[in-house]
Amino acid sequence: MSAGTAAAREFRGTHTADRSSEELRELVSHVGAELELAPAENIIEWAVASFGERFCITSSMGDAVLAHLASTVAPGIDVVFLDTGYHFAETLGTADAVGHTLPVNLITITPVQSVAEQDQTHGRDLYKDDPDRCCQLRKVEPLAAALADYDAWATGLRRAETHNRVIAPVVGWDARKGKVKVSPLARWSDEQVEAYILKHGVLVNPLVYDGYPSIGCWPCTRRVAPGEDPRSGRWAGTNKTECGIHS
Repeated sequence: MSAGTAAAREFRGTHTADRSSEELRELVSHVGAELELAPAENIIEWAVASFGERFCITSSMGDAVLAHLASTVAPGIDVVFLDTGYHFAETLGTADAVGHTLPVNLITITPVQSVAEQDQTHGRDLYKDDPDRCCQLRKVEPLAAALADYDAWATGLRRAETHNRVIAPVVGWDARKGKVKVSPLARWSDEQVEAYILKHGVLVNPLVYDGYPSIGCWPCTRRVAPGEDPRSGRWAGTNKTECGIHS
């Protein structure tokens, strides 16, 4: 746990009580439209003020933009990183660097089974035969378990990344998880992200500069040629476009 955690708890207040799904949905219905055009910092400030320690951010460690932004609002904020067991070494290195250089509380979670245990149970290289099931076991279920102690979480989803995310709300309700889903960067363009990275010297996964604009597990991610859809390197050759976390 980072040194900034205690300060963050003071800033984040005492909003730690459980809330019903009805209360959370009602909250979203009142503020969703109001925050749609708000700056990303204000969206995070609202979430921190509303949920306190029951709010976290998640990061796939393609870059540290969201983690950096959140840490300026609430130093010591929980940053949840899902280590699937199939990550590139560069992704793990980026996560480690985030935990050591930013005032955040990096929480690394893992699936119930190791890759070797999954191979024994479901057959070797499940990602080849049933990628949806592999994502369910190594991404969807572990994240759902990790979010059990939170009422809301922030993602780095941006509408500019893919047509599938055009309707991603800034503040929405995730009915499957029964939680408030916050996407502070939803309206950011690629140019805004790049400008923020340059201005603040934000950590970026080295693979981004090696032809991987969208980074997932190494077996299911390939380089993307200039001009291609940035997410075309994910599950290339299949009809799969999302792991299931955001669907």
